Amino acid sequence: MPQQNDRIDYIEFPATDLPATKAFYTAVFGWKFTDYGPDYLAFEDGQMSGGFAKVTEIVRGGPLVILYSSALEQTRATVEGKGGRIAKEIFAFPGGRRFHFLDPNGNELAVWSDK
Repeated sequence: MPQQNDRIDYIEFPATDLPATKAFYTAVFGWKFTDYGPDYLAFEDGQMSGGFAKVTEIVRGGPLVILYSSALEQTRATVEGKGGRIAKEIFAFPGGRRFHFLDPNGNELAVWSDK
């Protein structure tokens, strides 16, 4: 993917279990992964690149990463069915709806839809 000046280029998450992380994001969102040794996974989601760095403990907080879905309920069911935990149920806000989930490592992300 070509880099764009002054745009977010890469995002990195902590991960306590890299195999579970790879399986979860592949199954739920179809991300593609490249292994860089035992302590790092890089991913591409089709628009953005990022990675998961091996850590011993997850510290929650910081920016909230929000993904988009055209079928919010279906994505929620897939997240939960693949081992994600729902942190906030679907709620409405001006412009759409969203839910929050915890991935296999405990990172909190959200999914929104304008549908």
